[in-house]
Amino acid sequence: MDFLKEIYPLTDFVTEEEVTEKEIVTYYYEGICPKTGENLQLPRTILTEKVALSLCRQLKNTSFNSVKGKMLGVLIVKDKQGKLGVIKAFSGLLNGKKDVDGWVSQISGNSLIALAENLTIKELDKIKLDILTLENLPLRQDYQQLSLEYQQQWEDLKVIHRQRKEIRDKKRFFLNMSENPELCFVMVSLLIISLTQRCKGAKLLFLLFSQKAISTKIDDLQQESRKDDWESRTFKHQWRERLHPLEIQVNEADNKIKRLKQRRKELSRQLQAQMQTAYTITNFAGDSLSVGSLLGKAFIPTGTGDCCVPKLLHYAAIHFLQPMAMAEFWWGESSPNGERVEGFFYGACLDRCQPLMGFLLSGLPTVTSVNQFPSIPIIYEDEWLLVVNKPSGLLSVSGRGSQKFDSVESRFRQIATDKSNFQFTTVHRLDQDTSGILILAKTQDAYIHLCQQFAQRKVKKVYEAILNGVVSTPQGVIDLPLWGNPFTRPRQEVNSLHGKPSVTHFQVMTIENNETRLELKPITGRTHQLRVHCLEGLGFPIKGDRLYDSLQDNSCRLSLHAREITFLHPYTQNILHLQTITPF
Repeated sequence: MDFLKEIYPLTDFVTEEEVTEKEIVTYYYEGICPKTGENLQLPRTILTEKVALSLCRQLKNTSFNSVKGKMLGVLIVKDKQGKLGVIKAFSGLLNGKKDVDGWVSQISGNSLIALAENLTIKELDKIKLDILTLENLPLRQDYQQLSLEYQQQWEDLKVIHRQRKEIRDKKRFFLNMSENPELCFVMVSLLIISLTQRCKGAKLLFLLFSQKAISTKIDDLQQESRKDDWESRTFKHQWRERLHPLEIQVNEADNKIKRLKQRRKELSRQLQAQMQTAYTITNFAGDSLSVGSLLGKAFIPTGTGDCCVPKLLHYAAIHFLQPMAMAEFWWGESSPNGERVEGFFYGACLDRCQPLMGFLLSGLPTVTSVNQFPSIPIIYEDEWLLVVNKPSGLLSVSGRGSQKFDSVESRFRQIATDKSNFQFTTVHRLDQDTSGILILAKTQDAYIHLCQQFAQRKVKKVYEAILNGVVSTPQGVIDLPLWGNPFTRPRQEVNSLHGKPSVTHFQVMTIENNETRLELKPITGRTHQLRVHCLEGLGFPIKGDRLYDSLQDNSCRLSLHAREITFLHPYTQNILHLQTITPF
């Protein structure tokens, strides 16, 4: 049987040798079958990831370059004759189109509802961007900075006034004492001393004790009090004139945000009744149900029936194709909140796809488990610590959502489920694409002790990297403050105003083929510190850094490795110096 027009040969994306390689599962799409209660699974494998990365390379210099950001998906399928192929899908619309040749089409539904939903999604996206813009207005930072400056100056002025008042109170006490009869003797004595011994100090004190001088001094002190009060009122008034206009603008922005959020809620609710019957999906058991009846709840997130996963599995079911493995990945610019990055893989989204997975996978043959994860090399282990050599592409700790669950921490916690006294908590983090030494604590005390060492910068780390260019300076120090701009997350940038101090020592190891191999020693531990310091401080990106260099080849891993670490063992108090071999 010939392939359908949406199905492509597997060898269009990978070589014959790669097709026959041993499968390794990196993630499972799974859900509970509503009829049998079984946990059904469909794997994401290394092979599907290679297919996805190959598709990324094919999409370069095509109309997809104009896509700002989109979730794409690939599904390896087998037809009745056992022939393997690949189908691909995109979430939502592509350049305003719901159907594009060569891609799985939108799930059938009421076209008017689908159009209304797409328009609503566009408006919701605009509202989201407007809210983000209002939340990060520069004037908010100006207002906050001025408010802090006002508070500091006000506190300083209050200290000065308090000190002046203490001095005045002491003077008043002394002057009031001079009016008592008991002090007359003191005054006469001072007068005698001043006349007989010509003591200038005594004469001065006598003059101070004179009634007229006392009255004058008290008036002067009252005048000083009034002067301080006037100074305080003037200070507040001047600052009020500076802060009030900004405060009005901030309040106006906050009110706009409230109105936008209310509008967002209203728009989401408008489609709910219609969407109850809009999208009808079919599973591999031949059952067809609307999304509304399947979810069985009043509120359905917009776009539920139009994500990659439902489109791919629905298409495979109605064309009698057996899914073998699936992968979702992000294409284009990073999402505004930084949760999606080009070339990264993600699982079923929690609010839209995950609730449908049990139904969508119903009727599939039982998936035979294969090697789920390649082993993570252990460098050092005792009853308190575990130190591993993290591979590139694996998270250090799990993020939000099932798509970000797989991590070094989660894997070891799954292995140690029968060891209740072990908790396996990562003490620090490495970027997902960075490989190298990672420390996990097995006990709470060990975790706290090691975290303190990192916070106090007592842990010494050595990284190795390859840069795309020739660094002319043999060694030196990069001192550039880093800031996470909320509009370009997860990217970090150099910013002298808002950035945190960030220092890196570097030394050139070798230069070959217009590439420089460096040894890097970070003094601070900021997010993406080494990646940004190499780019901005030395003028060249790290090889394979797709986030900071769009010209990088997606098939090339990030050439950054945490090679060495030195720290104090939290219990034995011995100094541990651990090393690994750089894999590139």
